[in-house]
Amino acid sequence: MTALAFDPPGSREAVEEGLAFTPRFDRDGLIACIAVDAGDGRVLMLAHMNAESLRRTLETGEAWYWSRSRGELWHKGATSGQVQRVTGMRTDCDQDALLITVAVGGDGGCCHTGRPACFYRSVILDTDGRAVLRPAP
Repeated sequence: MTALAFDPPGSREAVEEGLAFTPRFDRDGLIACIAVDAGDGRVLMLAHMNAESLRRTLETGEAWYWSRSRGELWHKGATSGQVQRVTGMRTDCDQDALLITVAVGGDGGCCHTGRPACFYRSVILDTDGRAVLRPAP
């Protein structure tokens, strides 16, 4: 099997209106990826992909990311059992962000803290006008 290659982005019109998938990686070679639960639409996490993890995701149907903190490819769920099976993928208008819908394996968790999703706190202003965190509803 030949490795999937991504063509460089074309004109603005081609990127925004065309049918070619030409992801725009940032200067570090990464693209932001939001994972959403395919069952209930809950936002699970934000991670990053490089070209290799995006290729592996498309080829295997399971989410692969690039760990910025560890500097390595990361197959989500490889150690926890919380494998994310990709059920859909979208890109935004300028192809510099991805949105994937996933069915989560294992216990259905996602966050390394043991929570089902990484977005478990709300940012609010307190009475002194400071931004503070509170548990999300």
